[in-house]
Amino acid sequence: QVQLVESGGGLVHPGGSLRLSCAASGSINSNYVMGWYRQAPGKQRELVGIATSGRSTISADSVKGRFTVSRDNSKNTLYLQMNSLKLEDTAAYYCNAFRPDNINFVYWGQGTQVTVSS
Repeated sequence: QVQLVESGGGLVHPGGSLRLSCAASGSINSNYVMGWYRQAPGKQRELVGIATSGRSTISADSVKGRFTVSRDNSKNTLYLQMNSLKLEDTAAYYCNAFRPDNINFVYWGQGTQVTVSS
């Protein structure tokens, strides 16, 4: 079992920044891919970016150049640095961890709300 706990969400003005953290515990190891998803009201959950033990990638075109995913394997923590936030970035952000070699090992955090508002 893997437990994921997100933190760092909140209310921010347009143009502001936030850093989300996802602390993983339990059976997490470097074999897991970790990622950030987000879901806005009335919309489907969207992949924001992922990180393996050695590299990270931003997947959502709408946040490229503004968001950065990083991972600290020594702390079992995944981060999402969000800069130049826009109103449309408002969503619940979820941390995910899965093993590419076994689809039975997929875990989600409870989510953290990010609200961008003027």
